[in-house]
Amino acid sequence: MEKKVDVTSKAVTEVLARTIEYLQPNPASRAKLTMLNTVSKIRGQVKNPGYPQSEGLLGECMIRHGKELGGESNFGDALLDAGESMKRLAEVKDSLDIEVKQNFIDPLQNLCDKDLKEIQHHLKKLEGRRLDFDYKKKRQGKIPDEELRQAMEKFEESKEVAETSMHNLLETDEAARDGGQKEGSSSALAGPLQIEQVSQLSALVDAQLDYHRQAVQILDELADKLKRRMREASSRPKREYKPKPREPLDLGEPEQSNGGFPCATAPKITASSSFRSSDKPTRTPSSRSMPPLDQPSCKALYDFEPENDGELGFHEGDIITLTNQIDENWYEGMLHGQSGFFPLSYVEVLVPLPQ
Repeated sequence: MEKKVDVTSKAVTEVLARTIEYLQPNPASRAKLTMLNTVSKIRGQVKNPGYPQSEGLLGECMIRHGKELGGESNFGDALLDAGESMKRLAEVKDSLDIEVKQNFIDPLQNLCDKDLKEIQHHLKKLEGRRLDFDYKKKRQGKIPDEELRQAMEKFEESKEVAETSMHNLLETDEAARDGGQKEGSSSALAGPLQIEQVSQLSALVDAQLDYHRQAVQILDELADKLKRRMREASSRPKREYKPKPREPLDLGEPEQSNGGFPCATAPKITASSSFRSSDKPTRTPSSRSMPPLDQPSCKALYDFEPENDGELGFHEGDIITLTNQIDENWYEGMLHGQSGFFPLSYVEVLVPLPQ
């Protein structure tokens, strides 16, 4: 029974970890959620942020660019349709997360924290009493018989408690295999615990089925909309491009060297700068970007736009004062009098925090 309990404990622990990865496979999102939960606990906030679903992020991106393209763009309208569907998928995925957490993850976690932990406690206590009984048995004749008898009784008592707790955890498997036993036998009626475990696994599958049914319905509706847009676009007559008529050039002033256009409307370009007119503008470092490095600080390698409350935004080249390290992925710092959190991968540490 101890071997079976050990295998059950390992199975539950690994299934829990893999289920969480299944719900949110993006390790960066999991790290971000962990950081946000830690910050919420530090600040005493009741709000518990959920996973940033990738479908929702994709939907927001599509909607933003669809609005930029405008209503006259067929592609823009299609992006809006797809974005709304992606956001609906994110909501369905949120429902899946909640269902799986309540009906599968939480009960299994309770099994780990309560039943399996209690069994380990009984086994540890049993081992201690066994050692005590063995020691006193070897000294039989040198110690009172009553003391030896009490040690044996305590050992037998712990053995019975440990066996009962393990049996209650494992008995349903045997009951299922021995389904042909007589009605009223202990094995046939025993063990609701593993029935609950199978019920929890069934709840996981039901939640997945419900999610996929809704996802298929949403994607079917989106596919129909996009096909309808394609048919409408293909049936529209093509509009010919008609360039605007060119204005006649005024060549009456030979001293002008820009084709007759007034010099006041054109920027003055030197010979040396005209060859660089297509280059990107160079970033000029600001005087505030390099304060004296006499305290823990880091330099921004990229721009960081905050997406959640409590995050600190900055631009490439900014020097940020470090105040705390939340975990291996996130720092807390100050910039321009504002405090917030930011990812370690966006910065280069110049002066590390004291250990």
